[in-house]
Amino acid sequence: MTIADLNSQYGQPGLSFVEGGGGLTFAEIDNAGGHARICLQGAHIVSWTPKSQAEPVVWVSDMAKYGLGKSIRGGVPVCWPWFGPHATEQGFPGHGFARTTMWQVTGSETLANGDTRVKFMLMPNDQTHSQFPKACRAELIATVGATLQVELVTTNLDNEAIEIGEALHTYFRIGDIGTATVTGLENTGYVDKADGGQHKTQSGAIAFSGEVDRVYVGTAAECVIVDPDLKRRIRVAKTGSRSTVVWTPWIEKAEKMGDFGPGRNNQGGWREMVCVESGNALDDVVSIPAGESHTLSVVYSAEPM
Repeated sequence: MTIADLNSQYGQPGLSFVEGGGGLTFAEIDNAGGHARICLQGAHIVSWTPKSQAEPVVWVSDMAKYGLGKSIRGGVPVCWPWFGPHATEQGFPGHGFARTTMWQVTGSETLANGDTRVKFMLMPNDQTHSQFPKACRAELIATVGATLQVELVTTNLDNEAIEIGEALHTYFRIGDIGTATVTGLENTGYVDKADGGQHKTQSGAIAFSGEVDRVYVGTAAECVIVDPDLKRRIRVAKTGSRSTVVWTPWIEKAEKMGDFGPGRNNQGGWREMVCVESGNALDDVVSIPAGESHTLSVVYSAEPM
């Protein structure tokens, strides 16, 4: 559909479709509760700022690359239908193909409370079918206002069960990684990917003094990012998820990636973000019976300290 078609069919008060970086199409949402920008490639929520906040809650790098088939550094990348490297095929893209594949807008509405809801469906192609030859449908529903709700719905259209890994790989804006902490995962077991995949148990709140890449397993807990620099707490409340991933690349990996940018204080963009990802990974992958659906849902909110 053209941008004019999208605006004609799905435009709402506070919702319009525009062309952005790399010639990609974006949904722009600006209502009484918040502002968000969503790229149709990947159904990728690029940013979200509640009107109560001076700073964005969902972070995107100033040096993020926008283009066909390119993943965006920041926002809420959709990892689907697997998380991390593919189990058997090294040549397949890490975290699956959903974040770099075009999605179609399938609905929009303005809710009674003024929030804006937009629905997307992944459009399979020959490449995606060759990497995941299952009959299934992936949909993403974003509800934007003073809070942000994201629902990732997988429907099994096959005649046998399918297995998926998934995550909403959310980047959050923080004042500084050296002072922020994450609570809610105390006493939870995790796989430490930054330490050779060792199995460990979290003691106390998560603090950051170097690279962190951890998959917390068997947990449906709500997490809170405590940010003394920006004087706020960010809540991550999820359902349909048994894994939480916490990630910061730290300086060496961030420099190798090359798209984190200098940040607002010229100390590295990686210092002003942390990923707290809600998903189903490792032993928490999801089996969906034929004809049934699975929904991963997360509600993000921010409050003053």
